[in-house]
Amino acid sequence: MRYTLRQIEVFLAVAASENVSRAAEELSMSQSAASGALKELEHQFNVQLFDRIGKRLQLNEHGRQLRARAEALMARAGDMESELTSHSSLGNLTVGATLTIGNYLCVDLIDAYLERAPDARLNLKIANTQSIARELLDFDIDLGLLEGEIQHPDLLLSDWRGDELVCFCSPEHPYASRAELSERDLLEATWILREQGSGTRQTFERALHGIYPKLNIRLELEQTEAIKRAVRKNIGISCLSRIALIDEFRYGELMPLSTPSLNLERRLYIAIHRHKYRSPSIEAWFELCGVPLADQVLAPD
Repeated sequence: MRYTLRQIEVFLAVAASENVSRAAEELSMSQSAASGALKELEHQFNVQLFDRIGKRLQLNEHGRQLRARAEALMARAGDMESELTSHSSLGNLTVGATLTIGNYLCVDLIDAYLERAPDARLNLKIANTQSIARELLDFDIDLGLLEGEIQHPDLLLSDWRGDELVCFCSPEHPYASRAELSERDLLEATWILREQGSGTRQTFERALHGIYPKLNIRLELEQTEAIKRAVRKNIGISCLSRIALIDEFRYGELMPLSTPSLNLERRLYIAIHRHKYRSPSIEAWFELCGVPLADQVLAPD
């Protein structure tokens, strides 16, 4: 074999940081050793993997093509190391999840996974749909649990489960006593919404596409709990996943609003990079979700 895992490790670290010094620090190497490993890899195969822009090293087309396979190779090597050291087929896992899923659905999945792999460490990153997609494409996470729809040739989506958004207000809001909201009510309301790029916002905009540009959007907030607090203060009304509002509806802290003219149903997805190595850990997570591993790009309806 003409290359070493250390060379591949250096290549990936430089690809992530775009700087040899930072990559060397991350790998506990000297800068000269990291630089030498990268140069030797390029020299052995007579290929340039980075465009050098000042002190930055930015992946070129050759480097981008190699990165996916290099990530898969290192994942396989990591799995082998885990099996040799822990004698376990399941190892560490980094999961990305959008806010509703991460805050309200992931705990049970994490608990079930750690029961199977008590010595493993699971890292959960919570962000919106666009951010999770970027982390998947950069191989910063192993898999993603998404509320929003994404279409990218390098991302494979598996249909996981259904979900439904619901509009809601405070008990003191004039709409709390309405049997249902009309289009005029929706236009006259003051709205508090999730930020652009979130799956919740995507579903909301699609459901109200005919009147969405005319809505009075007063606040855009990134956190579900912040939206609920703002609605309790009667600053406006909002629309979130019913999963996130179960307790508030049960105790009368917030009031669901009937909007029969809106289709607020959606699907939740599990996504991985098409070149991601399907480790036993990833397979176990999909199994816990009751979903087969995706083998093709899914174009959401």
